[in-house]
Amino acid sequence: MERLATTPSFLILAIYLLCSIKWIQIQTAAAAATQELLKGFTATPELSISSFQPLLTDHTGNYSMGFLRVNRTLLALSVLHVPSAEALWQADMARLARWSESTQLFFNGSLVISDPHTKVFWSTGANGDRVLLLNTSNLQIQNLDQSPTVLWQSFDFPTNTLVENQNFTVNMSLVSSNGLYSMRLGEDFIGLYENFEEDIKQIYWKHGALEAKAEIVEGQGPIYIQLDPGGFLGMYQRGSTPVDVEAFYSFQHPVPGFRRLRLEPDGNLKGYYWTGTNWVLDYQAIKDQCELPGSCGSYGLCRPGSGCSCIDNSTEYNSAADGECQPPETGNLCSRIEGQSKFRVLRRKGIELPNKELMGYETTSSLELCERSCENNCSCWGAVFNNASGFCYRVDYPIRTVLGVGDETKVGYFKVREGSGKKADSGFGLVVGLLGATVLAFGGGVVGFGVYRAWTWRRKRANGLSEDAGEVNPGPYKTLGAASFRSIEIEMT
Repeated sequence: MERLATTPSFLILAIYLLCSIKWIQIQTAAAAATQELLKGFTATPELSISSFQPLLTDHTGNYSMGFLRVNRTLLALSVLHVPSAEALWQADMARLARWSESTQLFFNGSLVISDPHTKVFWSTGANGDRVLLLNTSNLQIQNLDQSPTVLWQSFDFPTNTLVENQNFTVNMSLVSSNGLYSMRLGEDFIGLYENFEEDIKQIYWKHGALEAKAEIVEGQGPIYIQLDPGGFLGMYQRGSTPVDVEAFYSFQHPVPGFRRLRLEPDGNLKGYYWTGTNWVLDYQAIKDQCELPGSCGSYGLCRPGSGCSCIDNSTEYNSAADGECQPPETGNLCSRIEGQSKFRVLRRKGIELPNKELMGYETTSSLELCERSCENNCSCWGAVFNNASGFCYRVDYPIRTVLGVGDETKVGYFKVREGSGKKADSGFGLVVGLLGATVLAFGGGVVGFGVYRAWTWRRKRANGLSEDAGEVNPGPYKTLGAASFRSIEIEMT
């Protein structure tokens, strides 16, 4: 019994030592990398490397560009923050290259990743003389005439992260690592969007310019934002006076290290600063978990302060299994394929949309008319009716998490595609899956050691929904603070 009790401690110690070794290997390799790439440079993945192969560093040694190993067999070109092994940028390839000796990165005036089979995976399209990685983490291709000219830079093509003093414009977007969420700028606001198929995007968070110190002037150009070292996200149009300041927790308080802002896999926008040993959370756009678009999964019901259940009380919400009441849907119900357009109906009282103030609505005289406007529209997945105001909010995208409220005059009508439903779940299978992921991670198959993450988003389901024409009492809940609240994230940092 004593041996069994002490085993987890030895396991934790072993994991810690493995992580430390990986971190030291990345730092040592980065220190040996070159600080400039010239025309004629070529590099191929080294098969013996299990995480990150540095090719270029900045002069401080804090940042490194190189090959990031993904799922043991694939390759991404990334810029890392070396002390934390955190990825700050990644080349936007339609699909990743193979971690193979036949894959090649070369610089011929443009950075190019290719192999003999696919030819070109990715290219910067520039025609410069050298590649540099600046001490801001900005990867640049420069022309060396009388004075260096920047022809291409990674700061113009962000992935899911912004860093200090990096401009973010209306032509750019941040996309979460799972591709479900994006951040974009409007004429006078920052918006977070949930991405669906067929280029449908639904805004779920919006921060408009307060214009306290400067005003946005029509015709004077678009806005842009910048992460300021002073601890705020500044919105600008002209000059150095911001039209808006979104303050971080450390606003106007000096912090010891580097700042970054990241769009997380759960759709939240979070800011961090580096202390020298770890990242500290310094900002989050959405503070209430129920305001996140997928906090309780598809057809989930979130009650602030209570937790998650399912819209249909007959389907148990099992946070330890998959955090989904129904398999996530895509597209619409307009398909001519047999069975793809058929649906059943789920109704529930005391329902509200978490982002209703950002949605359009129409006024109808009754719940029946509101429901009918959705029922006869194959692009509509549901509707929420407020009997007091007559507002009818139509949901033209697959149903995600909705809010549970005490006002029963607010009624939800939701379509569920025929044939969709939960499958029986096995806790043992989940344990085996996690154990397998751990073995892969520490057996050399981990991707980027704390840089790439494995998110399990669409997994096992259990028991289908049935049509319900009346009120449904709240079902079983789980704690939002539980470790398994969102998808499982394996991270070795």
